[in-house]
Amino acid sequence: MNLFKKISSYLKRGLKLDEEFFVSLEEKLVEADVGILTCKKIVNKIREEVRKHKLVDSTAIIPYVKKEILDILSVEREINFNSQLHTILVIGVNGTGKTTTIAKLANYYKGLKKDVLLACCDTYRAASFTQLGIWADRLNIGIVKGASGADPGAVAYDAVESAFEKKNILIIDTAGRQHTKYNLMEELKKIKRVLAKKIEGAPAEVLLVLDATTGQNALSQARLFTKNLDVTGIVIAKLDGTAKGGIVIAIADELKIPIRYIGIGEGVEDFNIFNKEKFVDSIFE
Repeated sequence: MNLFKKISSYLKRGLKLDEEFFVSLEEKLVEADVGILTCKKIVNKIREEVRKHKLVDSTAIIPYVKKEILDILSVEREINFNSQLHTILVIGVNGTGKTTTIAKLANYYKGLKKDVLLACCDTYRAASFTQLGIWADRLNIGIVKGASGADPGAVAYDAVESAFEKKNILIIDTAGRQHTKYNLMEELKKIKRVLAKKIEGAPAEVLLVLDATTGQNALSQARLFTKNLDVTGIVIAKLDGTAKGGIVIAIADELKIPIRYIGIGEGVEDFNIFNKEKFVDSIFE
């Protein structure tokens, strides 16, 4: 990934650990979209380790930087997998790669020998019908769609009815219109209520899809959605090759929500469970 190439190179130069060094380190973390508050937290922790262990150059602090980032990413949220019908509500603004992420998630579960059904609850955007339908055809997966302008909650209800006793996994696509934030959040809450009435504890997961390339804007989106909904996990799309991967750390630190999956390319197979150890190691390759 080489997400923090500049930071890694900087630390490996064996620089003196003076005030100038720490100011520069903080600036480089901010540039990588780690976020100001999280940067200060990391740098202050490193200052403590330097004093405690009497470290003398920047190479010596690399293990402590890695540990601090790993600790931030170690936030967890228990998921109660429903063996009868596991429901996954996927949310996020339009343009983040949400529909493609749903296809990747469906393909992932197909690989686990699960029977998957998709539900298109974005009934106001014609492109969502088309895009999700194309993916359903490619993956040979069933899909439930309502008429244009139909009540998204009603579509979710129909999807659960169709999935019961036939499917293991129900993945629900939702609208993501930024310009009507209040209406959008109320719509998502309604879908959640409909699911809960049909299945106790549903949806089992609420996955928020964020675009890694948008940096701090992704964090702003995360704040908005998590303020209104009980998000159980984050999916970071478009993480391949971005220099803005620090947003992963900022989100985990501020919102205390685990990063569950990452999208690392355009293909349906370019999708992985997030491995925090591998992520941190990649920073210092």
